Amino acid sequence: MTPVELSRTVLRAVRRAVDEGELSVVVPSRAVVTPPGPGGCGDYATNIALQLARPAGRPARQVAEILRPHLTRSEGVADVAITGPGFLNIRLGGGAGASLVREIRRRRDAYGHGDILAGQIVPLRIPYDIRAEVVADTLVRIVATQGGRAEVHRIHPWRAEPAGTEPTRAEPAGTEPSRAEPAGTEPSRAELADTAPSHVELADTEPSRAEPPLTKPPQADPPSPHHPQPAFHRPHPQTTPLRPTPAPEDPTPLGPDAARWALLHPACHDRPRISADHLLQREGNPLFRVRYAHARTRALTRNAAALGCTGDPGDVPEDVPGGDELVGALAGYPAVLTQAALHRAPDRLARHLITTADALLAFQHTVLPLGDEKPSAAHRARLALAEAAGTVLAGGLSLLGISAPDYL
Repeated sequence: MTPVELSRTVLRAVRRAVDEGELSVVVPSRAVVTPPGPGGCGDYATNIALQLARPAGRPARQVAEILRPHLTRSEGVADVAITGPGFLNIRLGGGAGASLVREIRRRRDAYGHGDILAGQIVPLRIPYDIRAEVVADTLVRIVATQGGRAEVHRIHPWRAEPAGTEPTRAEPAGTEPSRAEPAGTEPSRAELADTAPSHVELADTEPSRAEPPLTKPPQADPPSPHHPQPAFHRPHPQTTPLRPTPAPEDPTPLGPDAARWALLHPACHDRPRISADHLLQREGNPLFRVRYAHARTRALTRNAAALGCTGDPGDVPEDVPGGDELVGALAGYPAVLTQAALHRAPDRLARHLITTADALLAFQHTVLPLGDEKPSAAHRARLALAEAAGTVLAGGLSLLGISAPDYL
């Protein structure tokens, strides 16, 4: 069962509780399911009980107790536990891994893409700095996976503001900074209009009294009793300037792949380490592990084909080394993409790719038959899982702008 399918299962449980009169709430349009946090258990957790507690007029834990039996009776759910103030922790039953692999095979590079930012424009205001440029370039692709559109604006170095203040001017990506003006003068409105596209507002200019305003604020439709407002509100991305800590030296001598990894892997507030260690093909290099894991999935496919074996989604036993960890990493990939887009944090994606790669490298030795062993359904299921991991690794590296070689 994929996270999307489990979210629908949670909503069906809420709907059954409402239909049976156990809860008096409006069924939300979306239920968030994520890997369990600290103190949690199982495969997934949801805060739907906390979300419904206030409209239901009940404590969140009581709402969770009402929803628990409805979830437990759902197909594909083995057990449900309640932790903390009312989190529902869900352990999936048999077939969860097979369903996940089928979903990844069906969606391929689009696996993990969502619509939480659908219709939204995400402004990225960045300084003239190589790391900021790389982070913004990556976020354009990550935001697009969630249905949004990122617009990059560069902050004028000659209009830099003190730390903690909002910059007053920004250039859209792909344009040159305006000509410098003599002290005490302002550029004309015509000059500003020549350098700014129509979709960029010039915040430091005011329309004259004789002119109509350039844009009108959108008018919200008045609420109607026949069309109540939906209970779910889409989150809005951050709008503060994006100013990652600059690199201590020029990363370009590392080459495009290693340079991008060196700038993207650390969190934006951490100083990146520019070192030739990113080029070493050894276990201690995270970039090498991620790319090597992808290459191993391709090698497994080639070697399996030589044995007449192809991947076929199926259940992987819990005692297979690395199997549960790999399924969990693949299942958590959509949530990581969502958080990376909302928090403008490509480092979250980079770290998750390391987790996925490490699980695959521990799992790979169980995929192909050994010695005189003949390929079986178990081998085909493990091969399909490994190939799904390769798809996720390739997609994640592509979003970071890093190549995923088939041979390494």
